[in-house]
Amino acid sequence: SGQFAIVRKCRERKTGVEYAAKFIKKRRLSSSRRGVSREEIEREVDILREIQHPNIITLHDIFENKTDVVLILELVSGGELFDFLAEKESLTEEEATQFLKQILDGVHYLHSKHIAHFDLKPENIMLLDKNVPNPRIKLIDFGIAHKIEAGNEFKNIFGTPEFVAPEIVNYEPLGLEADMWSIGVITYILLSGASPFLGETKQETLTNISAVNYDFDEEYFSNTSELAKDFIRRLLVKDPKKRMTIAQSLEHPWIKRRNVRNEDSGRKPERRRLKTTRLKEYTIKSHSSMPPNNTYINFERFSKVMEEVAAAEESLRELERNKRSFQEDIEALRSIYEEKESWYKEENESISQDLRQIRQELQRAEALKRQAQEEARGVVQAANGLKRRYRKLENHYEALAKQVASEMKFVEELVWSIEQEKQSG
Repeated sequence: SGQFAIVRKCRERKTGVEYAAKFIKKRRLSSSRRGVSREEIEREVDILREIQHPNIITLHDIFENKTDVVLILELVSGGELFDFLAEKESLTEEEATQFLKQILDGVHYLHSKHIAHFDLKPENIMLLDKNVPNPRIKLIDFGIAHKIEAGNEFKNIFGTPEFVAPEIVNYEPLGLEADMWSIGVITYILLSGASPFLGETKQETLTNISAVNYDFDEEYFSNTSELAKDFIRRLLVKDPKKRMTIAQSLEHPWIKRRNVRNEDSGRKPERRRLKTTRLKEYTIKSHSSMPPNNTYINFERFSKVMEEVAAAEESLRELERNKRSFQEDIEALRSIYEEKESWYKEENESISQDLRQIRQELQRAEALKRQAQEEARGVVQAANGLKRRYRKLENHYEALAKQVASEMKFVEELVWSIEQEKQSG
């Protein structure tokens, strides 16, 4: 709801207490893209009514007129955390984790109630009062927050491109894990002043996110501990189920300050301090390129701009912005699906090659089978030939045996007749 809301400072007459009044422009027609729908406003209000935590902005009251719903919120006047840290000359990891621990505590509370913020980014991480020894973090802007309910699949494309999780880019089911990815991006920027996935265009940024295309450039992370980098690595994981949960992040040794001071004991303590020059450059760039929204910075300037813009002119500009944004989203999705299609083609080619190899092996096996069958037939034929020769020899032997027997009989008869003649003579 950022582009349809302005924030002004107000004071309660009875008590004199100052608050922030967030004016949310209501959508007049269901077919219109101007303004915020009743359902979206009620969702934000229901979530704000449910939450009460030291590190989260609180809702004080609600009013409504013909054109707006007005949320009376706790006044958070300390500015953005990143602006506060950028004013320092340097920053230790321990100082960074003290603030990060507060952010994690706030998110842990939300996740315990199954609420996903879905828009965690530096401009939504504020300080209640920066002029105190230990400033308190406040998470703000629940315009796109959702209650995650088991069994109800939820998909949407929203949030700030630089900080959204891959499952948002790829239009996949969303859950509390999307906030953990954003915390990983915020931590990366906090320690380096560089944005891990930011490209020249929105499309390039979304493509980098989908591919989890980032690294720890030595130029930015030469003084960063391995524990800090491990914390970021465990959050910037594409698969939401393998991503570190809020409970696990609070138990991570970098957050619990275990062994951080003793790690890399060879280094001098002062080298562990992180220069904030790049963080300062990052905050300047992000503010200069940021469209007005419902942050608590420069209330009067934002409200004055909104009041001076004519309704018709603003409507035309909004239509043009929506058209460009829609086109960029389409191009980004097209790029992602083209990458996936290319991957599927490569997989298909690999499978086809495997099938061709299997087919060739089957053909070789068939040839060997045919050869074996032919050899078997040859063996059978040779055996049959041997049988025929055996029978022929056997018959020949029988004939010879008969002839020998006949001749033996003749000899015996001859001998007998000779003996008879001898006896008679």
